[in-house]
Amino acid sequence: MKRYHLITIVLLLLCSCTSDLLEKTVFIPDADDSHLPAYTEWGYNSFGARYERVYFIATNDIVPCKIVYRNGILNFSLYGRAGSGYNSWYSSDTQMSLTFSFPSSPMNEYQDLMALDKKDIDLTDASCEVKMTRNSQTETLSILSGHLTFKRAQLLSVDEKENRVILSGVFDLKFLRSDIPEVMSDGRFDLGLTDVFNLSGK
Repeated sequence: MKRYHLITIVLLLLCSCTSDLLEKTVFIPDADDSHLPAYTEWGYNSFGARYERVYFIATNDIVPCKIVYRNGILNFSLYGRAGSGYNSWYSSDTQMSLTFSFPSSPMNEYQDLMALDKKDIDLTDASCEVKMTRNSQTETLSILSGHLTFKRAQLLSVDEKENRVILSGVFDLKFLRSDIPEVMSDGRFDLGLTDVFNLSGK
């Protein structure tokens, strides 16, 4: 199994400069839980987390991340599905998004995301907010504990031209929904980002 993963990674690296691959979600299974993507820092446009007894993960039919800056607040949104695991989606699986909002210096273009390198966000801080959208219904979560950590931000160049910023990191949170405690754990993300939407009107 380890040899298979090594061959897969080598092949992906050899192809990593193709624009087609850079836009897709690449799923490399975690060694301990094959329903989750392994933590990587290669810009695979992937994320995943355990959510109670199911999984919240990126899929190829939904753009996995969008970043919006507005009036001093950065909104980091993950879009995917909550269900039984990668490659096992059924009609009953739920489209879902999670948005982390926190104070930030101005973000006007993707290169500005380099400021997130090694930044850790305490989600219980009063200046932060986390929203979850499921079945087109959005609610603000009451956070009991949690962190969003950008472990690494790196510029990726293709043909000697800057192409995107790769953001890699981890997250976990405990929260209340309708006064019932829920847990999202072992979250990880590895995203290649080419746009930041500044809606401040400046």
